[in-house]
Parts: sequence; structure tokens; C-alpha cells
Amino acid sequence: NSGSGWLSFYKPVKGAVIEKGDNSYGMHRVEIVAAKSGAHLGHVFNDAPGGKRRYCINATVLEFVPRDKLKK
Repeated sequence: NSGSGWLSFYKPVKGAVIEKGDNSYGMHRVEIVAAKSGAHLGHVFNDAPGGKRRYCINATVLEFVPRDKLKK
């Protein structure tokens, strides 16, 4: 629980996202977009425990797939 109210993860699926600089709203952030479509997914921050990155993702872009249904 990141305490931010947003879904947060420690790392994306390899090759699934592209990071882009985002200077909107008078601040510098790193936006993440879908590698295939370019759709906005959220932002990544360097404030996770242990100095790790926190990927803050908009819930509307996610689709839950049970582990037993994942393609290998």
C-alpha cells in the first residue's frame, strides 16, 4: 500500500511500457505509456521503500487476468 490512493507496482512487465518526460502542472515527472498503443498508463516515482521505483497506474487501463489464465 503506497498510501497514495492509486494502484502502485514495483516494476512493469518487461517491454510493456515506455517512459517519457512530463513537465505538466509545473513539475517534472516521468510518464509511462503503453509500448504498443502509446496510451497513458500513469507515472513512475522514485519514492518506494528501499529506494525502489513506484509505478503509479490508472486503474482504468488494467485488466485482471488470473494466474492460471496467463499465456506463458
